[in-house]
Amino acid sequence: MSLLYLLLAGLAALAFYLASAHQRLAPRLRDRARALRWVAWTCTLLSTGVACGAFGVWSGVFAALSALMLGLVVLPYADAWWQIRKEKIHVG
Repeated sequence: MSLLYLLLAGLAALAFYLASAHQRLAPRLRDRARALRWVAWTCTLLSTGVACGAFGVWSGVFAALSALMLGLVVLPYADAWWQIRKEKIHVG
């Protein structure tokens, strides 16, 4: 159960990030932002429900939303790192 809510929260964070206008991981998905947001909200609710079933109501909500927030913080940094790594710019 714990792994399931973590996977769902990670998928929700990824879908929210891919639906944003500033992402550069998959630019072709920007036109499907509405569907990605729908998937993200659905995964968020499912993740919260699974975590509540595993840990209880308030600790489940806290755990699921903390996992979602971690994904939302990490993804922009991963995107920036990926873009810098892909360009292979040498400064100096």
